Amino acid sequence: MLQMMITKRIGRRQFHFTVQGSNFHETVAEYDRLSFPDVAACGLCGSDNLDLTSRVAQGKFKYTSVKCLSCRGDLTFGKMERDDQTVFLRKKDSGELDWRAYEKAEK
Repeated sequence: MLQMMITKRIGRRQFHFTVQGSNFHETVAEYDRLSFPDVAACGLCGSDNLDLTSRVAQGKFKYTSVKCLSCRGDLTFGKMERDDQTVFLRKKDSGELDWRAYEKAEK
């Protein structure tokens, strides 16, 4: 079993991921599944006070996102339909990361 450590920078924090495979090719393929770039700052307010978060909505939909702890903006990860283990950061049609402003839920 081969392992490879990957470091991704999200704001001012570094996150370390370990991927593994039975050979070099499989290990690199697992690395490719983490196909998202580093995120230096919030696309809404410019803060580097970012964190990774996860949540489950309606008891069945799993979301992982980069959350701005300053303005509460959110950048959600997407999954590939044919391979739900491959993740990417959602982008707008223009190619920019799809940061969403916090919207307070109506009661």
